[in-house]
Amino acid sequence: MVTRTTTITDPVGIHARPAAKFAQAATASGYTVTIAKQGGNPVPAGSILSIMGLGIKQGDTVELNVEGDNADAVADNLVETLTAAE
Repeated sequence: MVTRTTTITDPVGIHARPAAKFAQAATASGYTVTIAKQGGNPVPAGSILSIMGLGIKQGDTVELNVEGDNADAVADNLVETLTAAE
């Protein structure tokens, strides 16, 4: 399992549009991916509602976990997708 940590800088946090874009990318990766606020319980990254339920706001740190072969590259791409969606 590979873990990546990033801080959300978007002033409105992770709202519907970036959550949907990230969930689609996580699902399309074909890997098992979870997302959590740092120190919180992870949720499936392919679920828009689960991501929205985390209530991620500006300044929150999130952790992504990716399981599978080549997980490093997938995790890096997902962090880029998450931060580019801001």
